[in-house]
Amino acid sequence: MTMNVIEAMETCTAMRYLKEDPVPREVIMKLLHAATRASNPGNSQGWEFVVVEDAVAKAEIGAAVLQGMGPAFANRPTGMDGVQARMYQGAEHLATNFAKVPVWIVGCGRKVYPPHAPTDVFMYSTIYPAAQNLIVAARSLGIGTCFTTFHHVAGDTLRRVCRIPDDVHPSVMIAVGYPERKFMPVRRKPLESVVHWNMF
Repeated sequence: MTMNVIEAMETCTAMRYLKEDPVPREVIMKLLHAATRASNPGNSQGWEFVVVEDAVAKAEIGAAVLQGMGPAFANRPTGMDGVQARMYQGAEHLATNFAKVPVWIVGCGRKVYPPHAPTDVFMYSTIYPAAQNLIVAARSLGIGTCFTTFHHVAGDTLRRVCRIPDDVHPSVMIAVGYPERKFMPVRRKPLESVVHWNMF
């Protein structure tokens, strides 16, 4: 059962604690369908999605993630507020349990726009809206997701294990699974503090 899109956005919190229950492929395909409905420059559609569900692949990539993230976890800043502390704890949990996450979706971009002079800016402006569509669609179906930047610390392993071509650029890794914890309202600044009518 789906929900109103605004309600989904209001409660689309990062879900770093996920059950090990498998997510059916038909559900993953719904999420990817939603991703590919996103706006993109010139309808260039320079996106690619690598769905990692194989246990051996997840274990190998996960080991590289944990090795790469280890120093950040070991040397986390002191004096963090509750939100920051929970984020670090959740990220460490996710990295430590990488192989137990049912599905990882690697959102990748191709640098194809504009055709005469492709740039990184347009590549990222293609994949990020698609990734946002994906996580909102997941929330509407009761599925938890979390954006990560783990590809930055495990890029070589990710490319090798998933045979990602050199001209395809991993841009976001999304954990996908049924949530262990409840979805909560997102916490955001008041609109009045960030909206400027006509001038700053």
